[in-house]
Amino acid sequence: MPTTPALPGLTVVSHPLVQHKLSLLRDQATPKKIFKELVDEIAMLMAYEATADLALAPVEVDTPLETTTCQRVAGKKLTLVPILRAGLGMVEGILKLVPSARVGHIGLYRDHDTLEPVDYYFKVPGDAAERDFFLLDPMLATGGSAASAVSSLKRAGATRIKFLCLVAAPEGVERLRTAHPDVPIFAAALDRELNANGYILPGLGDAGDRLFGTR
Repeated sequence: MPTTPALPGLTVVSHPLVQHKLSLLRDQATPKKIFKELVDEIAMLMAYEATADLALAPVEVDTPLETTTCQRVAGKKLTLVPILRAGLGMVEGILKLVPSARVGHIGLYRDHDTLEPVDYYFKVPGDAAERDFFLLDPMLATGGSAASAVSSLKRAGATRIKFLCLVAAPEGVERLRTAHPDVPIFAAALDRELNANGYILPGLGDAGDRLFGTR
């Protein structure tokens, strides 16, 4: 799958199907049902790229005709960690590709005084150090929530983390990369900028509201 490196540590998945589906996702006329299906599909296509370097190990398999050596993903299974609530929209699409993946959750809110994200819910498998993690959030805007979520995963013992989003702003990429230069970022698009209210331009609006019909 072709990719375009736009900033250090960022992979923009430029596959024609991803870009086609993203154009429909951006359209304000796209209804909630179709929006959710598109998020599923784009997340699955992006996960195909993001899983390209998973380690493999040989295994003996009995086919109907003979025994042969095949390759299977080595070690512990992949763990998906959506940032609540919008990140939930990306989980099912990736599970279609990797049905054995575990699913954790991170809930964040923004402190009104400090304006910094604070965990209100955190649950991942206990053997985090042995797992590969995909942190999921449709939008990488300011990067504050993403950086905080990565910090929480690292405190739990995670060492192999990738961040997957649909749309990223340069400001968010820079903040996440500055805080966690060891975390690769995968996006379907690198957009132009943030507006005064912290929304990505051109963006696709509030992903959570569009996924769950609360706009």
